[in-house]
Amino acid sequence: MLRSLYDWTMSLAGKGSSERWLAAIAFVESSIFLVPADVLFVPMALARRDRVWRYALIASVASVLGGIAGWLIGYYAFETVARPILEFYGKLDTFDHLSQSVDFSTIVLLLITSGFAHLPPIKVVTILSGVAHVNIWLFAISAALARGSRFMLLAWLLQRYGESVRDFVERRLTQLATAACMAAFFAFVAYRYIVH
Repeated sequence: MLRSLYDWTMSLAGKGSSERWLAAIAFVESSIFLVPADVLFVPMALARRDRVWRYALIASVASVLGGIAGWLIGYYAFETVARPILEFYGKLDTFDHLSQSVDFSTIVLLLITSGFAHLPPIKVVTILSGVAHVNIWLFAISAALARGSRFMLLAWLLQRYGESVRDFVERRLTQLATAACMAAFFAFVAYRYIVH
């Protein structure tokens, strides 16, 4: 099923309505969809490098709005909507583990690691934020910074290096994700235990 979702998403990049599809996928990725918006964003940006910043802005705004939708699902409809979604994707155990010790600084760390390395999936973080009753405005600002930074960095890399960055990322995705998570973890530890 995952492969067919991926192939379908990739096929959207060549359509005239690709910007609307990018916004829709970035929105639903943050609350219910499994395939990340990157699989549409990257081919679109490579095909039209003159529009890469426009695409990054569309993906960022839609992703944050989708995150707010995920927050609302977690806050108001966990049992009826969120639990079945998490069970369907096999993420309920991850969610239950994370929900044991959640505060705002944990959510910020999860937004960063999810934004840059998809660990954990963004939908888990957004729903968890609502369940934990994290302040919606703080959540929205943090999500905008984390998700916006991710898409803007990807846009800059794609505009500057084009196809070669795609090859590099695909070959070294695990190492890059691990490095991003380690950096975020150490930044969190420094903030939590050294600054305070």
